[in-house]
Amino acid sequence: MELSITATLALVGVAFFAGLVSSIAGSGGLLTLPALLWAGLPPLSALATNKLQSAMGTLSSVTNFRRHGYLHIAPLVPSLMMAFCGSMLGTLCVQRLSNELLMRAIPLLLVLLGGYFLCAPKMDDRDYPARLSNAQFAATAAFGMGFYGGFFGPASGSILPFLLVFLLGHNLVRATAESKLFVLVINGVSALLFVISGGVVWSLAIAMGIAQIVGARIGSNLVIHRGVGLVQPLIALVTLLVALKLLFYPAA
Repeated sequence: MELSITATLALVGVAFFAGLVSSIAGSGGLLTLPALLWAGLPPLSALATNKLQSAMGTLSSVTNFRRHGYLHIAPLVPSLMMAFCGSMLGTLCVQRLSNELLMRAIPLLLVLLGGYFLCAPKMDDRDYPARLSNAQFAATAAFGMGFYGGFFGPASGSILPFLLVFLLGHNLVRATAESKLFVLVINGVSALLFVISGGVVWSLAIAMGIAQIVGARIGSNLVIHRGVGLVQPLIALVTLLVALKLLFYPAA
């Protein structure tokens, strides 16, 4: 389909801001997907284009965090594999089941998580004692988040840092970096399937993807240099806004 220059530039601007926000606090897809639908893309093309441009931004964040030493991939491999398997299973299940129950439950969960981050004592750059081993985390939280990402998806990037902090004891900056890698694996599966299916609007996906890369690089640099003083309140704010969005505009 043909979009006007104004609409295309607006979508590119949304993608830049989504990349910036998502690299810090997650949930950038809740900005770009409604924007693509507003621009008139059919739902399948909007989903396909959104997945691909979002994956480009997430890859930018992951690369930047790894370059600065905040990502140690080897200990995460079992969890990433379980997240991959969960994502595939969730994608298969969503084709057969209604997600109406999740639409009702997830906003309430996000309110609790956002309230936790908002009211929790100020975090620092230290790691804390883990409540689960890496293997236990892989079999439970990682698989569950992979399934959730494949089945439903909103706010995965905001929930994952909470799980990595609370269950593995990682500091918030490290958890933010690691959550981007999980999101890349989970969403990368969907992006690849959409590319194969031929639903991507390539010109738009590439333009938005470049904007996502720039926004994600700036956002990840802010996390690296500003640390938890920026991340903790922004995760709380974004999580609560996402919860309100899902409560009052679930289909938007």
